[in-house]
Amino acid sequence: MFGFERLDAWQLAVEYADLIYHTTRSFPADERFGITNQLRRASVSIAANLAEGSGRGSNKDFVRFIQIAFGSLMEVVSHLTIAKRQGFVSDPAFDELYRMSQRLAKVLSGLRTSLAD
Repeated sequence: MFGFERLDAWQLAVEYADLIYHTTRSFPADERFGITNQLRRASVSIAANLAEGSGRGSNKDFVRFIQIAFGSLMEVVSHLTIAKRQGFVSDPAFDELYRMSQRLAKVLSGLRTSLAD
């Protein structure tokens, strides 16, 4: 097992990406290369940046990758809001994803703080 696989943040980010993929399966076909693709890429980027950053060797580098992961999370929240406004995401699905976004943001912030000390 790789070290990043033990991180709660990485595990939650993978779960989050799974949920994004599940949710976007019902989006209109003409959005496949639009918001669907953007949501999927940004959500996958969260876990990918955590994995890459953990292998960089220094806490300073890892913190930078956590910040990039956090930015990708904010991108997902923005895309989700637009998808909801366009009627692609139901209120309950949006609420679940938004709560998970908040939880992941807290976990990422905590990880960043723990490494910055």
